[in-house]
Formats: sequence, C-alpha cells, structure tokens
Amino acid sequence: MENKALIMIVDDEDSISNYISAVLTSNTFSIIKTSKGREAISMAASHCPDLILLDLGLPDMDGLDVLKTIRQWTGLPIIVVSARGHEREKVEALDLGADDYITKPFGTAELLARIRTALRHSQRASETGAPETGSLITGELEINYEKRFVTLSGKEVHLTPIEYKIIVLLSKYIGKVLTHDFIIKEIWGHYASSTYSSEIQALRVNMANIRRKLEVNPAEPRYIVTEVGVGYRMIEE
Repeated sequence: MENKALIMIVDDEDSISNYISAVLTSNTFSIIKTSKGREAISMAASHCPDLILLDLGLPDMDGLDVLKTIRQWTGLPIIVVSARGHEREKVEALDLGADDYITKPFGTAELLARIRTALRHSQRASETGAPETGSLITGELEINYEKRFVTLSGKEVHLTPIEYKIIVLLSKYIGKVLTHDFIIKEIWGHYASSTYSSEIQALRVNMANIRRKLEVNPAEPRYIVTEVGVGYRMIEE
C-alpha cells in the first residue's frame, strides 16, 4: 500500500508544499495538492487519497473545520502538519480524528516515518479491524489477545486488568497518539468530568507502572512514549 500511495498535500505555503512534494515523489508516492480548505474537501471525495497531509492555517477556512468535515464520511489517515505547536491545538486536532500531528519545522525522516506508520495502521485496520484474536509483536514485546497476556523477551509480564486494557488499547492504535480524554473514555467508560484531575492521575500512575514493567529504562521508553500534554503513543518497530 505504501508504494505509489496517493498523498494529498493541503498547504498554502508554496515553499513547504513544494518541499513535501519533492520528498514524497522521490520516495515513490504519488501526490495531489491544494492550498484551499474547501477544495481539499472536494478533492478528498473525488480522488480518495490514501492519506492527507493537512495544514491548519488555510486562507479560506480553518484546517480543523476541514478535518471535522472530512471525518464525517471517511476514516482515511489524516496527518496534521502545522506551525501551531501548542498542546491545545494538538489535542483538539487528535480528538477531532487526526491520526497524527507534526509541528513545523520537521525533518524528512520524521515525515516519512509518520506517513508510513499511518498507512500501515490504516491498512491493518481495514483488513483485520480491532485486534480481538491473535497477537501483536513489536520489538521483544508480544501481546496475546486470545490468552490475554503480555510477554517481554519471552517472559510473562504480570499486569493488573486496567494495565492490560491500556496496553491493548494502545496496541490497537499502534503508532498513533491517543489523547488523555480518549484513553479515559475507552478505559473508564466516560469522558473527562468533574473528577478529571483524579482520572488523569490514575492514568499517569498506571502508565508509570506499565513503563516500570516493560521498559529497561523508563526515562528512555522503547515501547510507549509520552506526547507531553497530549497523551501516549505505542511505538511500532
């Protein structure tokens, strides 16, 4: 799917758009481009790209509105590429359905890695859906969904039920940032409420315990990384 995948670039900065185009073309991707939000919505419907790179600062409408509109009818991967680096914008974009968020300026290797991860995740989701059977292996970590246990380097990792649910959730969306709100809703069954601070604290305590059990050096995680102020991501190897 990665080879000759069609990527739509939505950015009104010619220098950025041309740079991304050159990078993608030299890495065997096909591209289409637009600088307008409304045109992006129309092109997404008519061209059905495999992935969209979406800037938020567009001249005719906010990129978040473009994201919201496209998400009403398709789950195709959308990576926000924006100069807006504040946590609030990242959280909002991810909560609206963005698969990832890259802050300008960014490197070629990072851009390509994020694109390939999003494409792999999209293909896996369309072929197999949520992981309910079988297992997932990343590095030396294996999650066996049928037997409901986790092993690291062949040795079983003893987890609490909540810790196991968190790991399974992150593995379902491996490579994608999951916001605090999303994890809390999926694990505890509701959105952030008046007890949000305690829910966040419970999540952080569980994540600290998970890291202690999975990581050789929790300060330099290999499997689950923190997106500061936003959420968590399981790394795909």
